[in-house]
Amino acid sequence: MPASVRIWLEVAHHAGFRAGGWAFVRRNAGEVSGIAGGARAIDLERTSLAALAAALAGLAQGASVELQSASPSVLAIPGRIAAAEAGENPPTENLDLWAQAVSALRRVRLVTRRSEIAPGAPTAFAAAWADFARDRAKDKGAFTAVIPKPNLAKAGV
Repeated sequence: MPASVRIWLEVAHHAGFRAGGWAFVRRNAGEVSGIAGGARAIDLERTSLAALAAALAGLAQGASVELQSASPSVLAIPGRIAAAEAGENPPTENLDLWAQAVSALRRVRLVTRRSEIAPGAPTAFAAAWADFARDRAKDKGAFTAVIPKPNLAKAGV
């Protein structure tokens, strides 16, 4: 049975600038890693879907994953997928990222937990990086980048 994986994932979106950023910290088999990314001309749904797909990428088939986030848009994705599969309110936009999210969620056993953004907590660390990613994307365009190990040491994981 694959080891349990914990992920802290946050998104930041600015509707006026249509810029979105996301970041996650992942603890998998004792290893801590993190990635941040963002894009311009993007809506909140697309930002959240891209974030979830990135956070679950590369995990072993059947991995047990606990996803913690303060973002309602991220936490709503699994329920929205279940409703769409039951024929209720299927998505009509961002179908490419919905497909990626469905595929990623089928590979793992996911439990979501709503968390608060508290100082020193991994969610606060991820939220700060998501804000940074949103601002960088607003100025520079689409990107993804690994969060440096010295920074991850301060994630509170």
